[in-house]
Amino acid sequence: MIDIDVQLARSTGFTLDATFSAPDQGVTALFGRSGCGKTTIIQIVAGSVRPDSGRVQVGDVVFFDAKKGINLPIEKRHVGYVFQDSRLFPHMSVESNLRYGERRSRGERSIAFEAVIEMLGIGHLLRRRPHTLSGGEKQRVAIGRALLSQPRLLLMDEPLASLDEMRKGEILPYLELLRDSLGIPILYVSHSIEEVMRLADMVVAMKSGAVLASGPLAPVLSRPDVAPVLGRFDVGTIFECVVTAHDEPHSLSVLSFDDSRIYVPQVDAPVGARVRARVRSRDVSISLAHPCDTSVTNSILGKVKTITPEEGPYVTVEIALRHGALNSLVTSESVERLRLAPGMEVWAMIKAVAVDSRSRDFDGPGSRPPGREAPKAASMAAAITRNWPAVG
Repeated sequence: MIDIDVQLARSTGFTLDATFSAPDQGVTALFGRSGCGKTTIIQIVAGSVRPDSGRVQVGDVVFFDAKKGINLPIEKRHVGYVFQDSRLFPHMSVESNLRYGERRSRGERSIAFEAVIEMLGIGHLLRRRPHTLSGGEKQRVAIGRALLSQPRLLLMDEPLASLDEMRKGEILPYLELLRDSLGIPILYVSHSIEEVMRLADMVVAMKSGAVLASGPLAPVLSRPDVAPVLGRFDVGTIFECVVTAHDEPHSLSVLSFDDSRIYVPQVDAPVGARVRARVRSRDVSISLAHPCDTSVTNSILGKVKTITPEEGPYVTVEIALRHGALNSLVTSESVERLRLAPGMEVWAMIKAVAVDSRSRDFDGPGSRPPGREAPKAASMAAAITRNWPAVG
């Protein structure tokens, strides 16, 4: 496990008091708005910032323990660090930058140079200098350099934040491949719900220097109390689904979860693939009778579990399904008019277009540079998310 329990007070008035544990495999996302302390935690783990008190342990190695006076130097922590900007050495070729990472490694080299080159698709870039690379190419080289240092832990501090949407679409499949192919745990800092949805296994939701919630992705980001992190209108329910069919004539796909299924715009994944679907609470309507003669494609039968007043006119209605639950954000007037109460049977209505199904591979034909193929495992995981418009 990765165990973190740290406290830090800065002269600026910012305080950090964060405690959480993460598994020693997969991607754990530190998620929250700018200034909440995500990067500070990464820097503490890396050793570039010393906390006032607490403890950091990765597997069997104690990085920091204030009570015991332990504070391993950076070079003995053996972590790989990928920054928001690539920080490649400008006077070196791509190959020299990668070899620098190799020289920083200690002990047995379990990650081979050739394997990294193939995984990240950067063989054709080896003789080039960083200033000739695109933003996405620079980040792939930076990831390669970090991997070649043979890290026990990989730290990624908003590695896609400086990239446009096209370049993000270029990098994400490689990050998926990295997650699925290597046994290196990753702490991934982001304030993008789309990135977290696609990559993370675990989430640590942060606000104002404190951990608001931590645990598996779907339960954490489905909790109404993470609204301060997501924003009131972005809170929703995440379902782990399986693609069960494609309706080619209508460009739709059928996703199944538990004993329910929903139609969504066509997913770029084969039948049987596992995908994540996020349905925002504001996109769920409630009906007392089975919907008919309506444009809404999806309706799921459930029972009202809880009714929680929110700020202003809003109320969150939690609808218990056969397995799991679904939240609906409605007005208090709707609750009164429908006379909703716990135990009532209702139909949750979800528009098919409430879940976006854009491909998470490269952004369509022609966007992939010549001579570069998509990573082989790019379609192994898909996330269905969207930047939704504000309330009209």
